[in-house]
Amino acid sequence: MSFYFTKTPNIVKPLASDLIWSFNSDNDKPVLYLTFDDGPVEGVTDRVLEELNKFNAKATFFCVGENVEKNPGLFNQISEQGHSVANHTFNHLNGWKTGNYSYYKNVLKADGLIGSNLFRPPYGKITRQQVKSLKKRFKIIMWDVLSGDFDVNITPERCLNNVIKASKPGSVIVFHDSQKAKGNIIEALPEVLKHFTEKGYIFKNISQYEKIR
Repeated sequence: MSFYFTKTPNIVKPLASDLIWSFNSDNDKPVLYLTFDDGPVEGVTDRVLEELNKFNAKATFFCVGENVEKNPGLFNQISEQGHSVANHTFNHLNGWKTGNYSYYKNVLKADGLIGSNLFRPPYGKITRQQVKSLKKRFKIIMWDVLSGDFDVNITPERCLNNVIKASKPGSVIVFHDSQKAKGNIIEALPEVLKHFTEKGYIFKNISQYEKIR
């Protein structure tokens, strides 16, 4: 069974202050930033887009380059519906297990397809040297809430509760539009959107946060 924090510990953020973990929420309404990693994937990403549209919610999709190549129409649909696209490497690489040059080259290969100044390292695993190189070109977006939707050992209800309990105004929340996460996300996402909408929250994509532009 894998171990992970659903809420990023406060002690972690100061240790990597050059990475973006969450945002200030000083708007009239509280804002949440939904993010989706690993797509676009047919049968998952399109379902996610449908649910977001029902609530007029905007989100950020951290796309894997090889999946963009496989599903170009679905990738274009993300932007056409007002969401942000962002870089998640070309082959979903683990930075801790990849040489710096190979990692950087892989990110740039994805950038040729995605064309975004936003980047998230797969698994959240990236070395300090990789950060140093990439932050010259990208805003590196981490998260402060992890839904756990990728964990096949938890239920959609648990996934929902992870998000509800850990989120606060300005939170960056991670879901996955992948086949592995499909069972959880398809059930949990509509409930997340409903819960926070009823509490007066709005959902923005990260490019809508003025300091990122």
